[in-house]
Amino acid sequence: MSRIVITGLGIISAIGSNVAENRLALIKSTCGVTQLDLFSSRYAGVLPCGEIKFSTSELKERLFANDPGITRTTLLALHAFEEASKDCGLTADQLSADDTALVAASTVGGMCLTDELYQDAHMVSGGSTFLSSYDCGSVALYLRDRFNMRGIINTINTACSSSANAIMYGARLIKNGFANRCIVGGTDSLAKFTLNGFNSMHILSRDLCTPFDLNRNGLNLGEGAAFLVLEKEEDAFDKRLYASLSGYGNANDAFHPSSLSEDGEGPYLAMKAALATARLEPGQVDFINAHGTGTENNDESESKAMLRLFPQPPPFASTKSNVGHTLGAAGAVQAVYSVLNLVQQEVYPSLHYTKPIPSTGLQPVLKYAKMPLQHVMSNSFAFGGNCTSLIFSKA
Repeated sequence: MSRIVITGLGIISAIGSNVAENRLALIKSTCGVTQLDLFSSRYAGVLPCGEIKFSTSELKERLFANDPGITRTTLLALHAFEEASKDCGLTADQLSADDTALVAASTVGGMCLTDELYQDAHMVSGGSTFLSSYDCGSVALYLRDRFNMRGIINTINTACSSSANAIMYGARLIKNGFANRCIVGGTDSLAKFTLNGFNSMHILSRDLCTPFDLNRNGLNLGEGAAFLVLEKEEDAFDKRLYASLSGYGNANDAFHPSSLSEDGEGPYLAMKAALATARLEPGQVDFINAHGTGTENNDESESKAMLRLFPQPPPFASTKSNVGHTLGAAGAVQAVYSVLNLVQQEVYPSLHYTKPIPSTGLQPVLKYAKMPLQHVMSNSFAFGGNCTSLIFSKA
């Protein structure tokens, strides 16, 4: 079978409302992590986040989406989904065809409406219009209904590796003959559920996050959505080929509910498996879009895993310093950025870095640069040790 290729991209994040705006912001080393302006929280002014500066009502108006019960999580997904499908040139008939699959990912879903959930659960209300949004598959179900999709529809929630796993699953659907094209990605909006939950674990930084830095003290949450269109190369002869998805691997070190093992066993096995799928040697990876959350555990574990696998680790950086940690959307956001790396032959720097971690001594890319790239790896590591690595190759 021929390669799995990417023929459409769509994204919205704290640094841009489309692919072009995101790329320009990355080139300029723009940090979209700010104090909260729109999201109502007791931590506004205390915990910076990668907030998209469109209100929910503005998103509804821009997207012509005033359906009862629609959530911000779904609106962000709709925005990115529409850009990706239009970028690919998918028609309404193709979207609704039996051989078009949709794999969406999210960790928050309708839980962005925690207050409404509380009111409903305690029977304070008569049952709000948001009841249907509590379903874990509500985002995918909305997209299915809006675009009359009849192919395979699925939702993946593996915490922060969710949309990386959605991309991997979509590729496997195509490879095994269950779909000819698959729209894959993820979405998450800011929510009290996640903001309060992560804060209770003391892993949110009150400053801008500093991935791979000696003085890193936590992550910044973000919101966003990204989708990609995957197709078989022989079916995409008349389309622009952004890149191919050449490798993927998933592993679980089962070390701790919220931490990676100190030697990075899960990340190591995921990266190794992705290389095996792509039939590449470690030295052939030109750049790594690292998971790089800025937490004490993650960055050291990922660094040690890279040192275990690569005789000389390739250049790497974390775009979470630009947009924050978008949770279930993070893998897809990084996938779009990795594809841009290949298409434009350029790398985007980690922000706020000053000193290396003593035990590893690794330094991320600190300046925007043009460089020849053939293969880019993207890492997404999650709670429960669910680790996924993807490899994108130049078309």
